[in-house]
Amino acid sequence: MTTAVGGVACYVPVCSASVVACEYIAFAGRFIWSSRRVGARNMPFFDQHLHSHHSFDSKTEPAANVRAAAQRGLAGLTFTEHYDTHPDDWPSCVYEHDTYCSAIRSLRAEFGTDLFIGQGIEVCYQPDRMDGIVDFLASRSFDLVILSVHYFQGRALYKREQWEGVDVAEGTGRYLETVLEAVRCCERLHRAHGRVFDVLGHLDLVKRYTHRFRGSFDLSPHAQLIDEILQVCLEADLVPEINTSTMRQGLDEAMPGSDTVARYAAFGGTAMSLGSDAHRAKDVGEGLDEAAQVLRDAGITRAAVFRDRQRQDVAFD
Repeated sequence: MTTAVGGVACYVPVCSASVVACEYIAFAGRFIWSSRRVGARNMPFFDQHLHSHHSFDSKTEPAANVRAAAQRGLAGLTFTEHYDTHPDDWPSCVYEHDTYCSAIRSLRAEFGTDLFIGQGIEVCYQPDRMDGIVDFLASRSFDLVILSVHYFQGRALYKREQWEGVDVAEGTGRYLETVLEAVRCCERLHRAHGRVFDVLGHLDLVKRYTHRFRGSFDLSPHAQLIDEILQVCLEADLVPEINTSTMRQGLDEAMPGSDTVARYAAFGGTAMSLGSDAHRAKDVGEGLDEAAQVLRDAGITRAAVFRDRQRQDVAFD
């Protein structure tokens, strides 16, 4: 049937008997149909950071991720496959844009309008290659572009041997200085070209690796640096995400934790992106309800959701 929303005639699908509830989310002049099936938890969240076998570090079939999202009752999921241009990473980067596009089209045809299926990309910050990265992004279409920092001062954050001679405080500081450099780059690009990157991935990823390699993490000595990162994010129209993967990896908080989220709200931040960073289907949507509670505790009740690079702040309460 059709109905008028804001004076615009819109097609409204009739819910089948297997659907418990249907809702429309206004999105950039269009509507996403979010359905809730019998047996699925009602989680009105969009998981905007996850991977499949289109990333070098995942073997998961994309359809398995979609089925997991539907079973959890998510409103949507956005694939954010790795695009890594560092010379050490490029040979193993399996990203192939045309194949990826075809896979997303097939998923949308198979699963229809049960939930939103987005096509995103996670770009590793490489300052010496930014011109090529910007050109790559400008010539291709995405729903969402994440910028993540996986290196600091020439060191791969995730390689144990590159932490030799670096203690927790020094490594954390160096990493966060690189994140600040990255968001300042985003702010310059935003002024020159408009928004090039939509989301800052796992702002304090360093704590995953100091915990793994050194047995602890401590961000408190770097509060001023984190504040500066958050302020530049607001200036650059760059939304920080809450990445819940550390909650599955032995830490008791997401990336970032509640203190940083509260600071972001204090600076005027009104929404953050939610992402599980799942590399396995069973982790899709994991921890998003806990992340939403962290946002609520900071006075934030909306998640920033992206489609066709357009941002919509969607209430999760």
